[in-house]
Amino acid sequence: MDERIIGVICGVAFVIIWFIVWYFIVVPSKQKKMEEEVRKEAEVIKQKKLLEVKEKFLSKKNELDKEIHQRNQQLQQAENRNKQREMSLNQKQDELNRRKQETEAIRTRLENQQALLEKKEEELDARQSDLINQERSKLEELSGLSAEEAKQQLIDSLKDEARTNAQAYINDIMDEAKINANKEAKRIIIQSIQRVATETAVENSVTIFHIDNDEVKGRVIGREGRNIRALENATGVEIVVDDTPEAIVISAFDPVRREICRLALHQLVSDGRIHPARIEEVVAKVKKQVDEEVMETGKRTTIDLGIHGLHPELIRIIGKMKYRSSYGQNLLQHARETANLCAVMASELGLNPKKAKRAGLLHDIGKVPDEEPEMPHALYGAKLAEKYKEKPDICNAIGAHHEETEMTSLIAPIVQVCDAISGARPGARREIVEAYIKRLKDLENIAMSYPGVTKTYAIQAGRELRVIVGADKIDDRQTEKLSGEIATRIQNEMTYPGQVKITVIRETRSVAYAK
Repeated sequence: MDERIIGVICGVAFVIIWFIVWYFIVVPSKQKKMEEEVRKEAEVIKQKKLLEVKEKFLSKKNELDKEIHQRNQQLQQAENRNKQREMSLNQKQDELNRRKQETEAIRTRLENQQALLEKKEEELDARQSDLINQERSKLEELSGLSAEEAKQQLIDSLKDEARTNAQAYINDIMDEAKINANKEAKRIIIQSIQRVATETAVENSVTIFHIDNDEVKGRVIGREGRNIRALENATGVEIVVDDTPEAIVISAFDPVRREICRLALHQLVSDGRIHPARIEEVVAKVKKQVDEEVMETGKRTTIDLGIHGLHPELIRIIGKMKYRSSYGQNLLQHARETANLCAVMASELGLNPKKAKRAGLLHDIGKVPDEEPEMPHALYGAKLAEKYKEKPDICNAIGAHHEETEMTSLIAPIVQVCDAISGARPGARREIVEAYIKRLKDLENIAMSYPGVTKTYAIQAGRELRVIVGADKIDDRQTEKLSGEIATRIQNEMTYPGQVKITVIRETRSVAYAK
């Protein structure tokens, strides 16, 4: 037992001694070696970094030396240029001083000569006055008249002779001017008409829509005529489908409605889907297309005529002229023709042709209002032009071309004359068409004046007036009363051939969407 304890104690002592030796001798030696290796590696890294820093420093130093050298060269060149400029400036200064001295010498010499001349002139004036006085006294003695009396007699005789000659000359000039003025005025007007020759415009009240075969007519009419009724209600035209082969007749006094109906029919027939809902959708799209075409027409017209800077609203009004007529003459064609005539005539008279052309193009803008005005179209057009910042002479020319206001510019009579020339050409206008269109518009306006009316269309050449009312505003009993009131008012206020049929349409719609 004791031997085991002694063995354990010896083992423990051996372990302790080994640990002490390892910890205090072996470990410090290893640490020293490791520290030495780390120190060596750090020294090597330090040397590498120092070398890299030195290399970078040397490269930067070389770059800086090059940059400094370049800057020094630039400074030297600039200094050389400044020296050259300074030398040239010094030379110019010397030259200026020399010229200044020469100028001073010349000025002194001229002053001396001028003083001498003034002295000689004074002497000559004194001598001349003495001689004149002597001659005058001699003449007074010989004639028995004083100098003032002789002068007055001479002036009176010259006045009488000049007055006689001037009166004869004025009479000759007046006679010649009258003859030449008539000839010149006729020449200018004839040349203007010859240089601006346009085709005669003829407005129709029907449009022919061509189709490929007669089967399309059945689809256009629809079941029990619902498609053709929907199209007529949406566009306000009368559609005639008769025995005419491969053709459908669109009848309306308003060319815009006919064009909308024609384009809508074209899309419907091309697409093949023809039913009331589709018709209303297509008509709405076509109306937008026509509005865009109106704006494009106005822009193209101003570009063709070389007129710039017009307000967009005036451009739109000019585009609307394409679908309006004046006494059967297309309004846009009339405005273009008047503008060209005004430019030619203004050039012949030595006036500004651009202003004249501008006034000629805008002179009838009062005929295409968005709402019916209570004043003549010339005054309304002048008001529109003034609203959209046109110059006063342009506005005056527009408002005075029918002598409804005083002319204050030379352009105004030119616009008046050219408007008359354009409208007076043989076949240019037909008074009966304008009266017919006015009667149809009056029919529609009478019906639109009643509350609850949403749309009105005069069809069948004015023999029928269709009135569409809101179902939520008027009931069935009130529709009968409304048709009678409209008929009575038309009888009392209008003159027309035959009779007018008033049809009041009240339609209730219910729309729902399945999602």
